[in-house]
Amino acid sequence: MYKYPVIDLVETGKNITRLMKVNGIKVTDLQEIFGFEYPQAIYKWKRGECLPTVDNLIILASVFKTTIDKIIVTNIK
Repeated sequence: MYKYPVIDLVETGKNITRLMKVNGIKVTDLQEIFGFEYPQAIYKWKRGECLPTVDNLIILASVFKTTIDKIIVTNIK
């Protein structure tokens, strides 16, 4: 049976939280960068309830000075 990578939402959320801390970025900073009226989407990313869209991942990678594959955590299923 073929095994394939699956995105781990919770671990990706933890990774986003870690990268925010390492880079000294607060939720309000990201809210301003993305132009979000409310920060709920960012909190959902951090809790692993959903993923940022591809265009938002590109921005996050730039803000965190990393690449998208260093933000997303995958497991082989």
